[in-house]
Amino acid sequence: MVSWSPVNRREFLGSAATGAWAGRSRRDGALQPPNIILILADDLGYGDLGCYGAKIPTPNLDRMASEGVRFSDFYVASPLCSPSRASLLTGRYPARVGITGVLQAADTCGLPDTETTVAASLKTAGYRTMCIGKWHLGSQPQFLPLNRGFDEYFGIPYSSDMWPLPLMRGNNVIEQPPNLETLTARYTDEAVSFVQRSKDSPFFLYFAHSLPHLPLAPSNRFRCASGQGPYSDTVMELDWSTGAVLQAVRDTGLDSNTLVIFTSDNGPWYQGSPGRLRGRKGETFEGGMREPFIARLPGAIPAGLECAGLATALDLHPTLAGLAHAPLPANPMDGVDIWPLLTGAQQKLDRDPFLYFDGWNLQCARLGQWKLHVSRMNRPPWTPGDIVNLPLPRQELYDLRADPEESYECAADHPEIVSDIRGRMENLLNTFPSAAVNAWRDTMGRQVEYTPAGAWPIEKKS
Repeated sequence: MVSWSPVNRREFLGSAATGAWAGRSRRDGALQPPNIILILADDLGYGDLGCYGAKIPTPNLDRMASEGVRFSDFYVASPLCSPSRASLLTGRYPARVGITGVLQAADTCGLPDTETTVAASLKTAGYRTMCIGKWHLGSQPQFLPLNRGFDEYFGIPYSSDMWPLPLMRGNNVIEQPPNLETLTARYTDEAVSFVQRSKDSPFFLYFAHSLPHLPLAPSNRFRCASGQGPYSDTVMELDWSTGAVLQAVRDTGLDSNTLVIFTSDNGPWYQGSPGRLRGRKGETFEGGMREPFIARLPGAIPAGLECAGLATALDLHPTLAGLAHAPLPANPMDGVDIWPLLTGAQQKLDRDPFLYFDGWNLQCARLGQWKLHVSRMNRPPWTPGDIVNLPLPRQELYDLRADPEESYECAADHPEIVSDIRGRMENLLNTFPSAAVNAWRDTMGRQVEYTPAGAWPIEKKS
């Protein structure tokens, strides 16, 4: 059984792939770490890009995938906005960070100052840092990007369907409300400007779009452009934006020294497509947490690479810190360095099971090709209107290599795999805060039986 422990980051020059790239990446004769651009869509589904099978035209992202690596099995650590972003920036599960639900406009809490973002780590290595777009990790001044490792900020503090909605530069409100139809273009202008202004020093740009989260607001240029409705129009505009940022990188002569990543924060909401996957935003089925992931760095990441190895948003902090020669924070990380996957040096990595949380509730875990479901949210008849996390009457095991749709449950055929994953889940859970441990105990302490039709769980009476 694997025990949880802090990640020991590989030395940047320790692998042949990184060493070969670093040796030719120089300014003024000194080895330089790469510039990093991390582009995050909001509520974009696994099946919403052309290179993932969509009919929506996404030529820039498709080209980016053809010039870099496309992952088939990349996960975020929550099916919801705020906790997903917290884990992406910190490399730690939302339950460790303490953000397990969607923060609201009036909330006075946010990302704790005991957590270190990847931006703060990169600043220690001399990076200039900027956050553009949706933050959603606390709207009070002490939680905003300028207090979490970013030198500059331009964007909105939470989702665009929340009110009041301010557009901010730094800690100052410059418009309220902004015109949502022009916001993607304005974000893109800011991103291009930051790349141009930062070309003489290493930089980290975290570009977190507000779309395609509702309300959908494609600009006049893209309205009806797809012929498939406003959602597809919005995705086309995100593709255009990515193309504009990549062009700015080329125009400033930084193409061979800039890592560009594109992914999403969780699965699709009311619109959008999870592709073949089961589930959507808010669910721990694959469609809620498996996301598109594309990365490009000419000369280091081979063109046209396809990676089926398991990787997660938790891995970005340790990976980017490794590339930047930046020390990792004191808090132990749940992610691992996935640079060998990005370069094709390895097809998979040994790692602890990946845990699927819904709030504080641990519901599933993936180990290799196997995913085990142990609990699920439900509306039982004895608590009308309430959603309760209930243990499944029978644990469900899925072979995600053969069955990514989670259609064919096979626990009875592999009892040893079920037992192994369940034991690892419980072992890892013991390292989490008491709220997660107590939620597990509460769930597993519920005794339920199902009706003959299997439609509703009925609580057993002691």
